[in-house]
Amino acid sequence: MVKINQVGIGRKSSGTIDGITYVTRGSVTYARSAPTMPASMFNSPAAKKRQAVFKMIQMHLKYHLKTIRQTIMPKGNGNASNRYFSLNFKALTLALDALAEQYVAGEDVTITDVENAISTYAAEHPTSITIGSMSGYRDVFLTGAWPDTITMNALVGDSTVIIIVNENGVQTTYHADGTVSVSNGNGANLDHNGNQNGGTNGTNETDGTDGTDGTNGTNGTDGTDGANTGGNTEGGLNETGEEGSGD
Repeated sequence: MVKINQVGIGRKSSGTIDGITYVTRGSVTYARSAPTMPASMFNSPAAKKRQAVFKMIQMHLKYHLKTIRQTIMPKGNGNASNRYFSLNFKALTLALDALAEQYVAGEDVTITDVENAISTYAAEHPTSITIGSMSGYRDVFLTGAWPDTITMNALVGDSTVIIIVNENGVQTTYHADGTVSVSNGNGANLDHNGNQNGGTNGTNETDGTDGTDGTNGTNGTDGTDGANTGGNTEGGLNETGEEGSGD
């Protein structure tokens, strides 16, 4: 692959022109000769199995993309999902091998099937699938089902970062110095104290209990209802867009 430095059609384009394929990664465009392969290369049983594995890895990536963007540091001009794919392609291929055969045979495969196969493999090979890889921190491996919380421990010192990405794409990071930062699915900080803008949801006070009978035999008065306190909080925004993975 050749890097394109001059201004020209390759600088602004992606695709194949006259046997040359242009690929843009980040802000850099590369050129390479387009591969020529017979159609049989894509229709053989082995090829169909590889295609099935790739499709299931894409399902897995999309399912955990919000977390992967926070816990996997990109390399070079790539992105987090490309880096995750590169780190784990071999292990994920082995994990999904039997499921790929079922898919090629015409059986339906769901994301639940994919996650179960990967979780089972990870439990048997607890240092094979990397789910956390950030500069200055120890790698974190999948050891079973995908966790709700990923803790990154520093290579030197006691710095720890705990990353939680919920279903709405809101990331909560607890830093070693005790501070908390929250960002929505688009990466925007919401509040340095860990709260979104606006008051937090108030809690309802419990109703007062009936008073006991007094000495003169009269009933005590009922307690008053507690008032709702606090304003409503606005939920985090859903993240949009998808990232493909590649070499």
